[in-house]
Amino acid sequence: MSKQTVLVIWRLFFGLLTLFAVGAQLVVHFQHHYSLVNFFSFFTNVSNIFAALVFLVGALWLMQGRKQAIPLTEDLFRGASVVAIVIVGIVYGVLLRNEDLGSLLPWVNIVLHYIMPVAVLLDWLYDPPRSSLTAKQLGYWLMYPLVYLVYTLIRGAAVGWYPYPFLNPSKAGGNVNVALYCLAIFVTFLVVGWLLIAVANNRNSKIALQPA
Repeated sequence: MSKQTVLVIWRLFFGLLTLFAVGAQLVVHFQHHYSLVNFFSFFTNVSNIFAALVFLVGALWLMQGRKQAIPLTEDLFRGASVVAIVIVGIVYGVLLRNEDLGSLLPWVNIVLHYIMPVAVLLDWLYDPPRSSLTAKQLGYWLMYPLVYLVYTLIRGAAVGWYPYPFLNPSKAGGNVNVALYCLAIFVTFLVVGWLLIAVANNRNSKIALQPA
């Protein structure tokens, strides 16, 4: 089986699985008469949808015989989705694993917080970006989580609802603690992003040295 075939199957399977999981949880959300805006205010949900769509688009490109999209665009969106979804797995494991998950279906929890982060990371390692990545790409990747954070804090202060306890001043122990949590997560983003860039560039250099 060729590498291209493996990538197509991998991306289609996990992309569709993730969208199905998010859809199943959305049905539960509606059944409990929860806010639709709140559902899409969870970084987990948005990032999994983002990663799933990147997977599906990538699979379609390969199926059409296009070995790569426009490199800059591909690196921008794919890298942003990888960093975000890996952080989803890390933050869940460190801060949220023992929290009450409410109406979140157990199998959906496994898909969104465990399976998809691992699947996306393995995809990045197996098929690293073809172009050499720099700090410029990392800066673009960080725009998405920063916009999300600003939106969440502003909306939370306005409506009194936060998607995660560590962003809620009343549950985190005040605004100072919220700021510390945000700083720690931001540093984690930077570290994960740099590691992904370093690994991708290293893998690329080894692939380039292999005989044709």
